[in-house]
Amino acid sequence: MTTIEKTVAGIENTALSSLDREGRLLNAVLKSPTTKPGRFGFRGDIALKFQAQVADEKRPPDFSIEQVLTIVQEGEPAIPVLAGYLHSFAYLKEVAEVLKGLLSPTGTYFIFCNNIDLLAKYRVTIEGITFIILPCDESTVWKEMLDLMSIDKNDIKKLDTAGKLDYVLDAAVGLDARYEAITYEKGLELMEPVKNRNANRPV
Repeated sequence: MTTIEKTVAGIENTALSSLDREGRLLNAVLKSPTTKPGRFGFRGDIALKFQAQVADEKRPPDFSIEQVLTIVQEGEPAIPVLAGYLHSFAYLKEVAEVLKGLLSPTGTYFIFCNNIDLLAKYRVTIEGITFIILPCDESTVWKEMLDLMSIDKNDIKKLDTAGKLDYVLDAAVGLDARYEAITYEKGLELMEPVKNRNANRPV
């Protein structure tokens, strides 16, 4: 094996490998090595709850972490940084369960939710893992992350998809988010009704 081959990360030896084997990595915009040695990047959805399958029929998941942005390092057991969208804050419990053992107490994890107050920003810790909870309505995780990190899209327009992911998530790692700390149960009390995704779509 050449030195170059050794520095190209495959998903098999990363913290995403078990999710890949379970068929949870869906709708990938990017699922490949990035511009950094030994690093693998993923942009897509992570299925949280599967529908019951009938025979060989392939059904979409009941719900997922959507619009996921994440990078992992070859040989390291934990995902260092991840951002994604949940259609309901209540699904955070499933996020913690599905990603159990793949997240680190020192990691940086952004979860944008459809049904929290648009002015709210929280920190929720579940079994030692802290999630930064932010609102997202009629926007995208990508745009929200650029805004959050004060990154001008012109700064990254010449980069390819993998290079852009590296740039944004490298900036996000270790973000000192001094938002209000609440419990998951308190978040359930505060969350708003889930908005109908199809309400404003033309028939």
